[in-house]
Amino acid sequence: MTQSLVSRRGLIALAAAGLISRPARAVEFSAAAIDWAMLETALALDIRVVAGAELLLYRKFVSEPDLPSGIADLGLRGSINFEVLRHTAPSLILSSPWYTRLEPNLSRIAPVLSMRIHERGRDPYGAAEAVASELGRRFGREAAAEALIGSTRDELAATAGRLAAAQQPPLFVISIGDPRHFRVFGADSMVGTVLKRLGLANAWARQTSYSAQAPIDIVTLADNPDAAIAILAPVPDDARRILPESAIWRNLPAVRAGRVMLLDPVNHFGGLPAARRLGRLIGLALTTGAPGIG
Repeated sequence: MTQSLVSRRGLIALAAAGLISRPARAVEFSAAAIDWAMLETALALDIRVVAGAELLLYRKFVSEPDLPSGIADLGLRGSINFEVLRHTAPSLILSSPWYTRLEPNLSRIAPVLSMRIHERGRDPYGAAEAVASELGRRFGREAAAEALIGSTRDELAATAGRLAAAQQPPLFVISIGDPRHFRVFGADSMVGTVLKRLGLANAWARQTSYSAQAPIDIVTLADNPDAAIAILAPVPDDARRILPESAIWRNLPAVRAGRVMLLDPVNHFGGLPAARRLGRLIGLALTTGAPGIG
């Protein structure tokens, strides 16, 4: 068993280096990911990921699970480097319908698994669980997929139990675009479904477009005077500088009452790892406090 595994790994390395032709079994256990939700889920299942797209931004905006050392960066998600992808010799390329136009070229390198988590009007949580299950099945990581699904549900439920000990305000979860505008997440977003699982009311009950709505004028945050505001980092430098001095911002009910939280970055359109991270960050901010803006 060990000798066989070592042999397969050696063949993969040689194939990636271009020293031998790529045999079918040499790439049986590796994946490349174009879509970040697929990437973070594969990493959470301890699947061997040899390449991913926009990894510098992944480290900034997604941050967990950690990227393995040696993973190749394929460049922009919408315009990847096919030569680098070919060199890494994946057995399966993980994508989503956002990148359908790339599939003819991707499929010349390896089979493509494209799965949709986020769709307008649909709760994405079940789709995120389906992605975990399918990746577990494809890579022989069924037990890891079951564990990820169960532990994510359990962690969100445990956080909901802690939050239930005190009355919690409705919550706007936003990302700031500039000093006057923001993006807000609705019920059909991963943010929205996490809020629901935490027993929290989403303060944004209006229309969304593919899970979120933008740009929204900052004054709209006054429409629900009892709500709190959770801001997902990063915050643009001009907004961070201007908002504390803005009379509009300082007079928002949530700001005056100190109900503003600045959260670490989370993948807005992620899978189960993003849901678990967001639930943890919101739970900590509501129970222990988190710095805001202004």
